[in-house]
Amino acid sequence: MTDETSLARLKQLESESVAIRKRLGISSPKAVIYQASINAVDDETIVVEADGFGGATLSVVEGNYPIDFLSLRETRFQSERAAVEEAERLIDGAP
Repeated sequence: MTDETSLARLKQLESESVAIRKRLGISSPKAVIYQASINAVDDETIVVEADGFGGATLSVVEGNYPIDFLSLRETRFQSERAAVEEAERLIDGAP
């Protein structure tokens, strides 16, 4: 397979994956689907990032996300919805 053929196939697969994700209602890989500061005083932020297959990672980060930050903890979820619900629960429970 030539490079040109491979690139054309890659573009076709990408188009198909976008259509499938849209039909399934899931986000693209690395898409930030939720982001909020834990409180106005601290420099901690909750970020939920999609994995592109329906799951997501919830991260508590400190610093200037996404440029210069430290990940304090991460939790993987089987669904984007579960990750966002947990993020909202953490925000609502923050002092």
